[in-house]
Amino acid sequence: MHYYRYSTAEVSCCYKYLLFSYNIIFWLSGMVLLGIGLWAWSEKGTLSDITKVTRLHGFDPVWLVLVVGVIMFTLGFAGCVGALRENICLLKFFCGAIVIIFFMELAVAVLAFLFQDWVRDRAKEFFENNIKSYRDDIDLQNLIDSLQKANHCCGAQGPDDWNLNQYFNCSADNPSRERCGVPFSCCIADPAAKTVIEFKQAWDRHKGCISALEAWLPRNIYIVAGVFLVISILQIFGIYLARTLMSDIEAVKSGYHF
Repeated sequence: MHYYRYSTAEVSCCYKYLLFSYNIIFWLSGMVLLGIGLWAWSEKGTLSDITKVTRLHGFDPVWLVLVVGVIMFTLGFAGCVGALRENICLLKFFCGAIVIIFFMELAVAVLAFLFQDWVRDRAKEFFENNIKSYRDDIDLQNLIDSLQKANHCCGAQGPDDWNLNQYFNCSADNPSRERCGVPFSCCIADPAAKTVIEFKQAWDRHKGCISALEAWLPRNIYIVAGVFLVISILQIFGIYLARTLMSDIEAVKSGYHF
């Protein structure tokens, strides 16, 4: 005859459903981001011709939305199912992924602080590459326009960077009507300007977006630090819930003697 006894250990319903609620937000947010990304690609015709992705030499913002959506959807699904089914494998996957993401964020922040010149050069190179592809993708165009409008800047280091774009290039053999110009997002609205020419001439008062972002960061350091702190606390809280739930499950399993 086999005898068995139950341990007094039990899985905490509080931690179990807290972790489920925590992850259901991740899962739903991931689904929303995936839907937005696929809808954006559908509107641009990318889903019917996937080679359009490889033909874009600049950065397609939809990629960022899709990647973040996939990560959030995957982690949220693993966390939800792992919590409800008390599946240690899924919980370990969720916990390990959050830990990796947390330390990657920390490493990026530290390296960005220690190697500021290298980061500045990479940011300049990235911005210039996307200037070249400004007219190739509507989402990239809207992203650059929003950045220039919000920071009252033009180009990576200045308006002359727009010579890199085939439409705005100032060479004599350029047939574009936008030759020697800049996007309207570079322009500063001048109430005294009554003509389009006066309005477009206002762009020469702009500085480059790299300098604008460098000036923006010190002014908003507390906001940036606060956002990073909130994200870190949420990640640590998720790790704590997952680790606590795994400990409860292992304690219950080890408490059975057959």
